[in-house]
Amino acid sequence: MSTQKIGIAIAAPGGYALDEAALARGIARMEAQGCVVHNYYEPERKFQRFGGTDEARLAQLNAAAADPAVQVVMALRGSYGISRILPQIDFRAMADSGKLFVGYSDFTAFHMGLMQATGAISFAGPMVCDDFIRDEPVDYTLNQFWDCLRGPAHTVRGTGAGNPVVDVQGTLWGGNLAMLVHLLGTPYFARMDDGILFVEDINEHPYRIERMLLQLLHAGVLDKQKALVLGDVSGYRLAAFDNGYDFDAMLAYIRSRLAIPVLTGLPFGHIKERCTLPFGAQARLLSDPSGAFELTASGYPTLGHGSR
Repeated sequence: MSTQKIGIAIAAPGGYALDEAALARGIARMEAQGCVVHNYYEPERKFQRFGGTDEARLAQLNAAAADPAVQVVMALRGSYGISRILPQIDFRAMADSGKLFVGYSDFTAFHMGLMQATGAISFAGPMVCDDFIRDEPVDYTLNQFWDCLRGPAHTVRGTGAGNPVVDVQGTLWGGNLAMLVHLLGTPYFARMDDGILFVEDINEHPYRIERMLLQLLHAGVLDKQKALVLGDVSGYRLAAFDNGYDFDAMLAYIRSRLAIPVLTGLPFGHIKERCTLPFGAQARLLSDPSGAFELTASGYPTLGHGSR
């Protein structure tokens, strides 16, 4: 797979690399694919659970965005950290850099802040850890990433039991559900009316997923969407006292409360096979009676055609 000597910068706005040997392997893998890696993460400068102090992590982002040899800025990993530096991020400078910013999970806050401040599109996609450091790379995840960034359009397919038949168009946005709800009521929450909202989460019991979705509903966000698409929700543990309340029960309740279609089966989240989605692109969601759907995005910056 040729990447035509794409300059990729690594920055750690959140957590640090848990396995430095694996990180070195991941960088070598990128280089073997034809990338030129500019690593702004310094393992020896990690701080507490973060990839550096707040000031150091902000400096990594700034340096990556300012590097003229870089086309793509990729988050090292998620965990937690973007929230601490949101007020200090110069989102206008990020957008004007023309870089393609990529990450998911905690990086959702960056996507939201960038969109709210500038209207610039970014990418909910892989991170260095652990998508590029795996012993066996996941072809679907990496192919989705490169196919999306090359453009000019990108299609993701999925299927879910009970999915309604829909044909809607809107602005594609979303990410980690906890991070989205975390930003409600702040200057970093991008109000995206007439959108196609995608969400995922990890280690959150279905009742917490329900509670967060209801918060978005009560805040007036969900009723203004064209559709809600659920990605992977896993890592939780049910208890005996749940008494039959599980993901399916939660889903049925949410569908009964929302006036918009709710689909499941998006291959996105804390999973090995993960699609890449351009946050802020125009998209069409088309599903059939079998529950299968196609989500096609277009009109977003691509490699060689940045956001400037």
